[in-house]
Amino acid sequence: MKPNSVRDTLEAALAAAGSDRARAVFTALMPASARVEADAADARQRAGTSLGPLDGVVISVKDLFDIKGARTTAGSKIRQTTSPATADAPAISRLRRAGAVLIGRTNMSEFAYSGLGLNPHYGTPGSALAPDRAPGGSTSGGAVSVALGLARLTLGTDTGGSTRIPAAFNGIVGFKPTSTRVPKTGCFPLSHALDSIGPLGRSVADCAAMDAILAGDEATPLADVAIAGLRIGVPRGLLFENTEPEVMHAVEAALVKLEKRGARIVDIDIDDLVLATRAALGIGPIAACEAAQIHAEAIESVPDDFDRRVLARILLGRDVPAWKYVEAVQRREALKPAFSARIGACDVLALPTAPILPPLIAPLEADDALFHATNLLTLRNTSLGNFMDCPALSLPLPVDGLPVGLMLMGATGTDRRLFAIGQGIEAVLR
Repeated sequence: MKPNSVRDTLEAALAAAGSDRARAVFTALMPASARVEADAADARQRAGTSLGPLDGVVISVKDLFDIKGARTTAGSKIRQTTSPATADAPAISRLRRAGAVLIGRTNMSEFAYSGLGLNPHYGTPGSALAPDRAPGGSTSGGAVSVALGLARLTLGTDTGGSTRIPAAFNGIVGFKPTSTRVPKTGCFPLSHALDSIGPLGRSVADCAAMDAILAGDEATPLADVAIAGLRIGVPRGLLFENTEPEVMHAVEAALVKLEKRGARIVDIDIDDLVLATRAALGIGPIAACEAAQIHAEAIESVPDDFDRRVLARILLGRDVPAWKYVEAVQRREALKPAFSARIGACDVLALPTAPILPPLIAPLEADDALFHATNLLTLRNTSLGNFMDCPALSLPLPVDGLPVGLMLMGATGTDRRLFAIGQGIEAVLR
């Protein structure tokens, strides 16, 4: 077997996955099937053939996706005794057909319902760049697996920021697509209305290639986008409030660098739409209402088996009248095109992915009130993209201290255009 073969890469990752540093990153490794996939990729390379840009790429999978013959626990104690999946989720099937090597299932916030990434059942993997700090959620283990080099890409989901926040907290790239871009069959839901499926990786190009495979598209190279003349809208208003100084400094420094390369940095006011979103969710918290329906039986039969912090959030939707839920959904449908039209005046919207640096884990575990307040603040900026169903990309910023993410947002359905812009911005910032 030649050096640097896919099998070599996989074996090194499997060995590292068993180290203390990788504690709580995976809920299950899949060495047997991964070795078969790696050997097949090496055989194709020797034969001079390729299945595309993901052929032989080691990928980890959030424990929300059905993999034939395995249990989908969704980061929960409750689902440890469920029947194994009888078929791969479409997202998994597409990755397999593209030649990906699936190394294992990654840890996550229980039922994907937290932006911080804590898990009392399987442990909490600290940020790859600061092990005593939160990894971000809910795709916590997946983000850490990429940042530690255990996988080149990870398959995640995003309902309120679950690909972008862990990307920001681990210094990598994370993408949330338009919600209908990737089929969600075989992915355990948090919110049918707000869920989306997206990649986290080390570069925009890698994430774009994986997104194309997941969407059933051809993984073609991204178009070149000139930074000079690019209109970057910055919503310096409600979404910049309570932003930590280190985050603000990193974001503003990035904007200055882009402006020096010819980008046009323009202020854009979206506060009225942010307030309208908050009003709609104040009437009917969509994610909580849908989660309460999904978990209704478990809430009644085994409430003590939930992560108490996750259960508290789910219960916020249990007693909401149906008319309030419907009202919130209808308001959302009216606001989505208005938001896309507003930000369409710019090529892209730019703001902090999370307004805070990765917080220390220990205080969050000890104080539920602190956990909930920190969680809400962490999700504040990213969740707007889910409500408005816009694609959004988190890029790591060059910082000396704890990691910071810059979030780019585009209008609904402009996923590939956003990737192309993101690749251009990535090149300037790196």
